[in-house]
Amino acid sequence: MTLITNLHQELGRFRLRVLAAGAFVLFCFLLLLARLVWLQVVQHNAFLERAESNRTTVVPIVPNRGLIVDRNGIVLASNYSAYTLEITPSKVVDLDKAIDELSGVIEIQPRDRKRFKRLMEESKNFESLPIRTKLTDVEVARFAAQRFRFPGVEIKARLFRSYPLGEVGSHLIGYIGRINQAEKKAQDDWSEEEIANYRGTEYIGKLGLEQAYERELHGITGFEQVETSAGGKAVRRLAHRPPTPGNTLVLSIDIRLQALVEELYKDRRGALVAIDPRNGEVLAFVSKPTFDPNLFVDGIDADSWRDLNENPDKPLLNRALRGTYPPGSTFKPLMAMAALNSGKRAANVVIMDNLNYTFGNKVFGSPETDRAGPKDMRLAIVSSSNVYFYSLANEMGVDLIHDQLEPFGLGRKTDIDLQGEVTGVLPSQDWKRRYFAKNPANQKWFPGETISLGIGQGYNNFTMLQMANAYATVASGGQRFKPRLVREIQDVVQHKNRRMASDALEPLPLKPEHVDVIRNAMNGVTLEGTSRQVFLGAAYQSGGKTGTAQAVGLKAGEKYKDIKADERKRDHSLYVAFAPMEAPTIALALIVENAGWGSSGAAPIARRVFDYVLQGQYPSEEDILQTQQAKTYAPIGTPRRAADVPLPGSPAAASAPASAASVASAASAAASGASR
Repeated sequence: MTLITNLHQELGRFRLRVLAAGAFVLFCFLLLLARLVWLQVVQHNAFLERAESNRTTVVPIVPNRGLIVDRNGIVLASNYSAYTLEITPSKVVDLDKAIDELSGVIEIQPRDRKRFKRLMEESKNFESLPIRTKLTDVEVARFAAQRFRFPGVEIKARLFRSYPLGEVGSHLIGYIGRINQAEKKAQDDWSEEEIANYRGTEYIGKLGLEQAYERELHGITGFEQVETSAGGKAVRRLAHRPPTPGNTLVLSIDIRLQALVEELYKDRRGALVAIDPRNGEVLAFVSKPTFDPNLFVDGIDADSWRDLNENPDKPLLNRALRGTYPPGSTFKPLMAMAALNSGKRAANVVIMDNLNYTFGNKVFGSPETDRAGPKDMRLAIVSSSNVYFYSLANEMGVDLIHDQLEPFGLGRKTDIDLQGEVTGVLPSQDWKRRYFAKNPANQKWFPGETISLGIGQGYNNFTMLQMANAYATVASGGQRFKPRLVREIQDVVQHKNRRMASDALEPLPLKPEHVDVIRNAMNGVTLEGTSRQVFLGAAYQSGGKTGTAQAVGLKAGEKYKDIKADERKRDHSLYVAFAPMEAPTIALALIVENAGWGSSGAAPIARRVFDYVLQGQYPSEEDILQTQQAKTYAPIGTPRRAADVPLPGSPAAASAPASAASVASAASAAASGASR
């Protein structure tokens, strides 16, 4: 059988297939050419950078954190270098096994493991995390000899923050800690320049001045560009920009004064703020109890955190900045100033004090120590007459009291250079409506609520910072400043000092004759009033006012003696003061929680502060011991030169410990002869 084919038709098909195959091959070559042009021409720079990044590595160099020093140059926060043992979890196959094996080379305690796991939860898996810090030279050498056994584990030299004086001034200095996830998220709102400056930085200010002046203290991050081998090892350095260390903060604080006040408080709770009324500089900023900020630098362990966080004394609470208290009778001179400014009552107006003030169906009483009789404004302040100020509050009304005293800084933030300040409460009718917005039944202001405001009770609640600031304004005759803790900032590279002057606010229009009335009355408190025993023999004249404020309200029919057995229910002891009378250079406010009368709990501390600032005197050891126990008024024993007393935590203090037995013996003898 013969197969007949169409030769031309077959040839046409073949040619069509060849053309299709050729077109396909050509198309493929065109795709390759286009891809080649895209990679070699269009994306040349991008891939060149990527190739360079594989060949080179840019390593950020974290700058030295700036120092913090007091007004006399005493270092309060510094840095030191130490070795850390670090693990990169993404480079370790079996993390638990690796840590177990590491513990055979370098001691790793259970708390180190707990802290490492917490850091893993807060960090990314490819970050290098410390499991042991502050390694000794022996430990470093031991690990170096066996490093080949532990891929993903290395030793790094890091800078650590140090607070040489330990607990002294911890609330105002603050501390640094590892950047957590919330802080990393907050960095998303930073500028590109700020984000770049924090590359490689693992620690940030968490509290106090460390937090408030973070940008000044951090410095400028440097970098080092190095060429690396295929194995990732550095071959040579290609470029280098050294980091710029952070600036030094010079505080207005006198840390010796700060340490003295904290020593006088000892285990008692409270706060003290001392301000220079001439410029707003803060001389002492005390909150007791304190804490050791060094605990937080490495990452505080669970047991230490529990001890601090669950302590009923709340050592982490900055009482000077965030603790609000009823001012008690320390409010009375301010009430008198408000009366004079508003014209509601002249200084010579006499009120008959019968020890009781009746308003409606309620009788407002006076302490057992009050004496009945006619009293003008001066005598009312000197004798701390409740009835005088009950009647004054009733005459003025809550809104006038608010409008007159709010310019003194009460019930609002002072804008001190710290974060976290609270406003306190200087009540008014509008404040009560806002405060009880969700409870309309309580929004109305009742006239009877005004009466207790006159003696610093009721809704009145202020910080010691606000009270010190208010009396600094009184002492200066109306000049006002924003309180400031940082005196100047030193640029350690350019060797320039930037003065951080307190912002002067518009002065209050106080009449000099009105200021003289209040100041002279407060001077009378120290000469013939409730603090006369405390200031016996003082080489200077001062003005002051004691205060005793209720910590808890009394129930119907309950007497104070029924609750004073519970230490935490006792009244607070307060004192406000300024000195010297002729030209005040210091104004202060302090509270000793649950310490009772202001004359015995708070005023003696103020006397020692004035002796230090005005005369350079440091109390004797027996006097300190007695003052800590509220068992003395005027100083006892022979005072020491302040410059001769070593700071707590300093090497000099450690090398010369006092004999507790001899101090106690001397204090006991002094107490037996002390004037009460």
